[in-house]
Amino acid sequence: MTTTAPRRTGQATTIALKLLMAVTGIVFIGYVLLHMYGNLKAFSGQFAFDEYAHHLRELLMPMLPYGGVVWILRVVLLASLIGHAGSAFALWSRANKAREQKYVVKKAVKATIASRTMRWGGVALLAFVVFHVLHLTTHTINPSGTQGDSPYLRLVESFQLWWVAAIYILAMVALGMHLRHGTFSAMQTLGLTGTVKRYRIAQAVAITIALVVAVGFALVPLGVVVGIIE
Repeated sequence: MTTTAPRRTGQATTIALKLLMAVTGIVFIGYVLLHMYGNLKAFSGQFAFDEYAHHLRELLMPMLPYGGVVWILRVVLLASLIGHAGSAFALWSRANKAREQKYVVKKAVKATIASRTMRWGGVALLAFVVFHVLHLTTHTINPSGTQGDSPYLRLVESFQLWWVAAIYILAMVALGMHLRHGTFSAMQTLGLTGTVKRYRIAQAVAITIALVVAVGFALVPLGVVVGIIE
């Protein structure tokens, strides 16, 4: 009795953490798909891209103030980020403790390789998000020295620096890998992989989302580098 109750509590907590990761992961998937769509407007030229950026801040006016929807999105994303990262760290800590007590050596090594890939990929993406916000949102980092209020010009002039474009492209590779594993894991947590057919569908969905998002985002810096976007 004394050991069963804590064990059940621990299992319930683990399930809750996995559900939180799955739900916040779905929030991020929806956001990156919309964000990618907006970024691709750079191929339509400065006017289209700047108008898109401007209209985002006018959504639901006058019900909300100028930029209200953007701030709501930021709050939701920040809360999701805290929940996602916190759950990931808690699950990683629990897995390490369980592995030390229960797993054989061969299984532990295999699990560690998989978890390390996801874990450090997540840390790299978190660092990139901080860089991205400081670069294109607050403009604290301004390597190209761009002046003015045009989001399009800030985007293009930044990606004309090869190392900035390289950072973004490498980050999209990491994002694709993270989405590939994370999307499938979320579907698995939500019980969508119970049969062989559903398992294969989940794998296909995860790969598709990962490729669409990673390639879609990478097209913009690549477009600037090769001169299609200028």
